[in-house]
Amino acid sequence: MSTKEKIVEFMEEKAYKPMLKEELTAIFSIDKEEEEEFSKILSDMEKEGLIIRTRKNRYGVPEKMNLVVGKLQGHEKGFGFVIPENSNMQDVFIPAGELNGALHGDKVIAKITHKGQNSKSQEGEIIRILERVNDRIVGVFENSKSFGFVVADDTRINMDIFVPKSEKNSAKTDQKVVVEITKWPEKRRNPEGRIVEILGHKDDAGTDIMAIIRQFRLPEEFPSKVLNEAEQISEVINEKEITRREDLRDKIVFTIDGADAKDLDDAISIEKLDNGNYKLGVHIADVTHYVKENTLLDKEAVNRGTSVYLVDRVIPMLPKKLSNGVCSLHPHVPRLTLTCFMEINDKGNVVSHNIVESIIESKERLIYNDISDLLENDDSNQKEKYKHIYNELKLAEELCKILTTKREARGSIDFDFPESKIVLDDKGKPIDVKKYDRRIANRIIEEFMLVCNETVAEYMYWAEMPFVYRVHEDPSEEKINEFNKFIHNFGYHIKGLQEVHPKELQSLIEKVKDTKEETVINTLMLRSLRKARYAAECLGHFGLAVEYYCHFTSPIRRYPDLQIHRIIKYFINNQMTNTRINKLKALVPQIADKSSVRERIADDAQRETDDLKKAEYMSKRINHEYEGIISGVTHFGMFVELDNTIEGLIRVSSLFDDYYTFDSRDHCLLGERTKKKYRLGDVVKIRVVRADIAKREIDFALVED
Repeated sequence: MSTKEKIVEFMEEKAYKPMLKEELTAIFSIDKEEEEEFSKILSDMEKEGLIIRTRKNRYGVPEKMNLVVGKLQGHEKGFGFVIPENSNMQDVFIPAGELNGALHGDKVIAKITHKGQNSKSQEGEIIRILERVNDRIVGVFENSKSFGFVVADDTRINMDIFVPKSEKNSAKTDQKVVVEITKWPEKRRNPEGRIVEILGHKDDAGTDIMAIIRQFRLPEEFPSKVLNEAEQISEVINEKEITRREDLRDKIVFTIDGADAKDLDDAISIEKLDNGNYKLGVHIADVTHYVKENTLLDKEAVNRGTSVYLVDRVIPMLPKKLSNGVCSLHPHVPRLTLTCFMEINDKGNVVSHNIVESIIESKERLIYNDISDLLENDDSNQKEKYKHIYNELKLAEELCKILTTKREARGSIDFDFPESKIVLDDKGKPIDVKKYDRRIANRIIEEFMLVCNETVAEYMYWAEMPFVYRVHEDPSEEKINEFNKFIHNFGYHIKGLQEVHPKELQSLIEKVKDTKEETVINTLMLRSLRKARYAAECLGHFGLAVEYYCHFTSPIRRYPDLQIHRIIKYFINNQMTNTRINKLKALVPQIADKSSVRERIADDAQRETDDLKKAEYMSKRINHEYEGIISGVTHFGMFVELDNTIEGLIRVSSLFDDYYTFDSRDHCLLGERTKKKYRLGDVVKIRVVRADIAKREIDFALVED
């Protein structure tokens, strides 16, 4: 146990009363030479929010001092919530007048000033800011003679940033800018800053996406030293490397991807064995052969964590020389891979497996839609085109169905939410928004990657090696209880609420399939579950109903996959020394935490660009009428999702036929006089009345039949 853990444990004891540093020094038997180091530990713990020092210089843990440490989540109306770091604690509401200069995203300490009767609602004030995160803010500049100000794009930062005349940097009104904070806000005083970058006029093509890239601090350009390192990598594989690997170049290996994919990191091979079992090979780009530990390429990849797929571009984790070039499994060229061979029986069980370093030569670069047309519709053109691998494709379809049946039988939750595909013209303007179909070819690759990830994770778990797992913890009993109360309105029920099994939820998904409440129940179910993340401990994956899971199949675009390839290669080559194991034990939790954070940032940025382009698309369709389904209900209105995945808000203030109140238990709006109900899952007809591109908001009005 570390010194920090010992201090926290001591302070969490019931009998503990806040102590001076001198008292703690005596209790922990710190001698004179160690005093400076001990003071530094206390200071670090204070900065991290693990302990608090009072005005009288006494130390204690926040929970015992009526304090909460967490992240401030701002709201455009000025108030905010502190989301505690301790997940067992309730969020704290902070009124606008009690933010005391804290901004959205800051790590803060809040003092509880009021607790609600049900102990769930609590109110507080910010008493200390531990960490500022908004040193640069993206927004629209407004100019005046002697000064200017920036209105932040992120509406959760509801303070304008004052810009003195000398710091305008020639910015003009209505330009998107990046402002660097030079003076932090205080109570009743706005922050000050200087303009460090002008992105262009807010209505210029491309400025909108660039603003989001800057807002999320996505690293667009690679440093020149990193690019130079990538350029030194040879395209030619030397003979010595080929001879030490398993040579699979004569095997029928192929990739299946989207038409516009350039970073092809997975290929498959499949055959039927004499005993009737399937031999599935999943061949993954061996990125670690080119990205060595602690090189500039590796450090840059760690910091990026993941490739970010925005609506009009990809911000890759690795330079194009690797991501689209030497690592990508292009057809008819030799490529280095890490292969997992699995023998799978007709029940979908992996009876044996083998992981080897290999070299492949993909025979075909297949497209999802083409192969789906072939397998679903027996398309004669595609059949002729791919007759040389037709048998393998039919085998793949056969095995996919077996694996799907097995996964469903164990209770794996399969949310079939439609993803959207936004089509842009050459000027970046959205010309179509449509559903992205998960067809048979997509499902084949999905199932094969799932079984591979599971096999690799279980293998490394029993090898007792440090590892990065993909975990999805069980949902909280409270959230499942709330969800169960809601579905009761539709006549459904979940058993075993204290320890709900994923099979119960999967069974419910089957029951609601093709009903009008399907989207709503699935959406609320998803909101009731925790978010998947990376971890150094194997905590199981609730959603997939498996004990062991990891991400092994995408090392070109995800750092955890790259890191576990390294670990696997050390292990299978008998290079796991005690020194290396100890080093990895320290490194793996850091990689897991950092990758989880980077993944969330990438998801948020992707969602922002999608919402932006959807709002832009609907801005050209004002007064158009559509049919949609009520996908969310709040006290201020109801959200309606259209068939093409676009969502808009019908505000309560626009419902003129009655006065409507929000019933949180029944998730509906209820008319006081007419008793008319609008609830989740109802189909309604709407008219588009407003689309605010800057705020990514779309407003609908109800069309009465």
